[in-house]
Formats: sequence, C-alpha cells, structure tokens
Amino acid sequence: MKKIILIFCVFAFAKSYSQTGQDSTKIYKKRVLETTEVDFLTSYYSQDGDNAAVSGGIGTEELTDVTGTFVVSIPLNDDDVLTIDAGVSAYTSASSSNVDPFDDGLADPFQASSGASNSDLWKNITGSYSHSSDDRNDIWSTKVAISSEYDYFSVGVGGSYTKLFNEKNTEVSINGNVYIDSWKAIYPTELRPFGEGGNGLSNRLFTQNTITGNTNYNPRFAEFDSEGRNSYSLGFGFSQILHKKVQGSLALDFVQQDGLLSTPFQRVYFSDVADSYIDNFQLADAVESLPDSRFKVAVGGRLNWYLNETVTVRTFYRYYFDDWGITSHTASIEMPVKITNKFTLYPSYRFYNQTAADYFNTYESALSTDEFYTSDYDLSKYSANQFGFGVSYTDIFSKAHLWQFGLKSIDLKFYQYDRDTSFSSSIITAGFKFVMD
Repeated sequence: MKKIILIFCVFAFAKSYSQTGQDSTKIYKKRVLETTEVDFLTSYYSQDGDNAAVSGGIGTEELTDVTGTFVVSIPLNDDDVLTIDAGVSAYTSASSSNVDPFDDGLADPFQASSGASNSDLWKNITGSYSHSSDDRNDIWSTKVAISSEYDYFSVGVGGSYTKLFNEKNTEVSINGNVYIDSWKAIYPTELRPFGEGGNGLSNRLFTQNTITGNTNYNPRFAEFDSEGRNSYSLGFGFSQILHKKVQGSLALDFVQQDGLLSTPFQRVYFSDVADSYIDNFQLADAVESLPDSRFKVAVGGRLNWYLNETVTVRTFYRYYFDDWGITSHTASIEMPVKITNKFTLYPSYRFYNQTAADYFNTYESALSTDEFYTSDYDLSKYSANQFGFGVSYTDIFSKAHLWQFGLKSIDLKFYQYDRDTSFSSSIITAGFKFVMD
C-alpha cells in the first residue's frame, strides 16, 4: 500500500513541477484551490430489527458503528489538486456475533454472542488527483483506493472527465471505476465440520452440546470455490443551468459485478428439512447462494431551485433495476433555510421502495431443491422513509483557528430511517472544514 501511495504522489508532484516550469502564459488565472483544506468527518450510527440475515431472516439486527475520516486537499499549483482521504469505521454487531452463537452461554438468535465476530474495524485510504485546463472547462481526475477489514480486502482505481461549455452553463461528465475484492470466507460455526476434511457430527460442538428436534443434522454445505469479487462501474452525467434560479442534472450509471456475491456467513433455513437446534438457536440448513454475476442500472435526476436569499429547494429522483429482479424508486427533497449569514438549517425527507430479488425467501420458505436462495432482508420487498435535519455554520473569514488552520465551516446532521419491516436506524454526522492561512 505504501508503494502505491508513494508512486501516486511522485506522479502528481512530477506533473506539477513540469507544468510550473513552463513559462507558457503570463495571464493571471484563479487557482482551482486557493490553499490546503482539511476536512474531519465523523458519525455515530445505530440500527435494530428482527430479521438478521446471519440467523436466516430471524433474530436481532442490532449494530452500532463509529467512523472518523480525514480528507486533505492540497493545491499542487494553479491547476492541480491532490486529495488524500483516510478513515476508519469501528462497529459492534449483535447480529454478526451470531456467526458463532455457541461460544458462551445460552445460544439465541435474538441475543448477542460474545464471539470474535461481534466487532470489526474497517480501514480505508483513497488518493485522488485532478487537473483543470487553463480555461477551467476541462477537468480530469484519477484515484486509487484501498480498504480492508477482518474478512474483506479491496483495491480500486478510477477516473473521470468533465467538460463545461456554453459559458459554463452546461456540464457533461463520464466516470469509471474498477474494484478488485477478495473475501476471507467465514462460515457459520455449525457448518464448518461438514466442509472438506471435517468430522461432521463427531465434532466437539455436537458432542459437547445436545441437538434437539432433528438429531440427524445433515446440512447442505460446501465451501465456495472462489473468494474473489470484481466490480466495474461506468457513469454519465449532464448538468444544465435552466434559469438564473434553477439548475437541473441527469445521471446514468451501470455496474457489473462478478465473483462471490453471496455472503458466506448468512444462514438459510429450508421449509422441507426438519429443524435442528442447540439451545434456542436453529442450526443452519445452508449458507445463502446467489448468482456469480449481477448487472445494475440506475438513472436519476436532480432539480435545484433557488427561491430567494433564504430558501432553496433541492429535489432528487432515481429509478434502479438489476438482473436479480429488483426494481426501486428513490425520491428526496431538501430545503436549506439560511437564517443568518453564518447559519443554515437543512430539513430533508427521503422515500424509497423496492421489489424483492428473485432469490429472496423469508425464514423457512426456501426449498432444498432451489439453486439460489437468500433470507437477507436487504433483498426483500420493502418501503422506507427517512427524515433528516441539519445545521451548518460558515465562518467566511475563518476567525476561529486551530494552529495554522482557520475553521471554515461546521456541519451537524441527524437522520432517522424506518422500513415497513421491523428495521430502523439513526445516524448523527458531523463535519469540520479547516483552511490553511
């Protein structure tokens, strides 16, 4: 990772040096970024529900997550900007703890286990470089991203090109990304003895615990042959100033995914197989099985209307479909209200609904003869509402300072999200932007 970042920085600074060394123009031009900016972003997220995919569509979905991210934007010269985005996310999950619910105490899908899978740390670093033409009508950018957690590793590269014309009233863009991911497959603990070389019911899990219900437990299980996943995306954008107070934009995105698209630790229970239990926890009949490819298409648009110096209306709509049978609609509205020169309020509302994937099954509704099956309620039919409220403080003259950096803005936001299933979540976010004097 260090080598990749070093190469990236050397390339960016080399390009900066070569351009500044050319005495090609004496005409003044405004810098793309006047000075170094530092953003610190943090959030606290919590969720709960009764349809955990880890325990086959039943059980607690309780999870909490805390994130912290630094984004540093550095102007290399008048035209080029280097941005480093680095962050961590630490979560504790009662749901994922039940990958191994038998490690301590009474096993129950609605109770958290104390196993190692009840928490994890996600790490990410992204480096991006952008170049703007002298007239600021052409913008090129490229990026490299690396992220990891205990059972997952990802490397991504991407780039974009933006063209402005019609006196900068019209903008078109294209972007592409490639992500190469790999799993370290972790399976439900009761299935592992039935993998290649396992000892089945002779395993100590079953000899030291009593199986109730169907005592002849014999799950359908084989480890996945490949643990890689590749994702390719291509997006197109169009933006137009329609009136001095109205701006509209359209976006079209395509995503192709190939490889291991199933989550190895998510259980499935079959309706035609007798149930087996240890304590109150039902033993898995299988892990979810999904196709090894997925094609997604999303098309959407935004319309922003500047009503007056106090109120702006921002609207958004997107239609999505994929070849797994899901179609969805998203609509949102945000109305920033500027109450003083420094303070702005951000009330918002978002609506979402989707159809179920072809392979989704509720708890104990899949058949053992099915080729594909999942009980992940993220792939179910549902509708959701999200209400949000935020406040922003802007110090135009950066009077508040931290060392050599002036505090340019503070953003605080809260969102409450509820599905028409049992799932609900809330998130508090905070952002602090500093500029170097």
